[in-house]
Amino acid sequence: MSNDKPVVVGPTDDEMFRLLVENVRDYAIFMLDPGGHVASWNSGAEHIKGYKRDEIVGRHFSIFYTPDAIARHWPQHELSAALEQGRFEDEGWRLRKDGSTFWANVVITPVYDHHQRLRGFAKITRDLTARRKTEELQRTERRMNEFLAMLAHELRNPLAPIQSALEVVERKPDDPGAAAWARNIIHRQTTQLTRLVDDLLDVSRITRGKVSLKREPVDVKATISHVIESLRPRIDVRHQVIEIQLPAGPLEIEADAARVAQVLSNLVDNAVKYTPDGGRIVISATIVDEFASIAVADSGIGMAPDLVPRVFELFVQGERGLDRREGGLGVGLTIAKRLAELQGGTMSAGSAGEGLGSRFVVQLPLVRRAAEPKTSPTPENRTARAPRTRVMIVDDNRDAAETLGALVELLGHDASVAHDGEQALRLATARPPDVMLLDIGLPGMSGYDVARKLREAPETHNVRVIACTGYARSDDARSVDQAGFDGHFVKPVTAAQLEHLFSEMARPGHAGAQRPA
Repeated sequence: MSNDKPVVVGPTDDEMFRLLVENVRDYAIFMLDPGGHVASWNSGAEHIKGYKRDEIVGRHFSIFYTPDAIARHWPQHELSAALEQGRFEDEGWRLRKDGSTFWANVVITPVYDHHQRLRGFAKITRDLTARRKTEELQRTERRMNEFLAMLAHELRNPLAPIQSALEVVERKPDDPGAAAWARNIIHRQTTQLTRLVDDLLDVSRITRGKVSLKREPVDVKATISHVIESLRPRIDVRHQVIEIQLPAGPLEIEADAARVAQVLSNLVDNAVKYTPDGGRIVISATIVDEFASIAVADSGIGMAPDLVPRVFELFVQGERGLDRREGGLGVGLTIAKRLAELQGGTMSAGSAGEGLGSRFVVQLPLVRRAAEPKTSPTPENRTARAPRTRVMIVDDNRDAAETLGALVELLGHDASVAHDGEQALRLATARPPDVMLLDIGLPGMSGYDVARKLREAPETHNVRVIACTGYARSDDARSVDQAGFDGHFVKPVTAAQLEHLFSEMARPGHAGAQRPA
């Protein structure tokens, strides 16, 4: 009887390695032949990409890439780079069998035999989609926190001089010079506050596709001139040189005049903001195919290469010092680009680097036919033709009500004030006004309730009721219409809006024409 023990033969090192690779599920590990065709497939590859071994072996690995990557010949570039550098690593979107995309980290390494002949490529892919989403959420949260801090800073900036100006006037009530000085400060700073709020509302409307555009022929040369004139005080303070290069002859585009002015104003304002004192800004316009191409170039601080592709993203700004000499929320360029695109145009940005200036180009479609010039009466003429109107202002904010009433009287009309809904209804029933400027957010009885009660009572049924509110969303406008209002003003109400309202009411036969006193 033999005492020899049986010999147990285990797997070889090569077999152990093969088993290890085949059973890894967190990584797609597979081989490509020298031409880029799949030669092996592990369980991780099946798990991540969705293909079974018999479905994918023999097919070219470009099947995992998006159409735009294939158009750029990216799969071939990866193999060439791996051969040249000995290894290639990349992150980007890849395709699964079902057509869905995932964010992949890819490492490709060329494999040679002992004669240094290329046998193919080892390819390892990791699915980093979850990590990318987490990082994106963290970036979004960080940017939102930065934006909120910036918003608080930008709102406090104009509020501080307004408060100081008011305190000076309180201490010098009989000093005309102090009063004039305070008026100028308050006017400038309230304009800044209004611009900040308008920018935020524009971002909201644009990102939700709620912007309405009135397309008409727009004179590019005149628009550029008006934009520069509006920014002239800031340009002169900085002693900046503005150079304008325009083609001979008319240059008209088919667009919304107000929005074109907003786009160009954002670009020029941006150039003024980031160009040092004594710098140079060039505004030029040319015709390119069927578009007017308008460029704003400056000799300012420029942009780092990594900022250029992100400059149109929301809340993105270049590095600024703690003093933040020039304010802003980082939304102007986003608004400008979206508005250009909504009007069938494009916008691009470029810079040779930090300290080397920036150049922004907007292209908007040319007008297809010449339009007849339109004339409209001046605000002075409109006011002169409008007879006196009885106006009731209803607002629980006493300062807002009284200042708006003072503005109405300065325009030559009669104003009365109420601070809640019940008082407004009582006064309107006793002596109906021609028009009521009605705040929505009243205590107790809302502006909607007041409007409905006005419509129900025969004494006040014909009062022209205009909603005055700080809300400017399209949903708010619909609610105003449904409640029976005749119009909707977003605070702050301007003299121009009131003049337009009064001139409309004065037209013969208009539904809101005044009743005899």
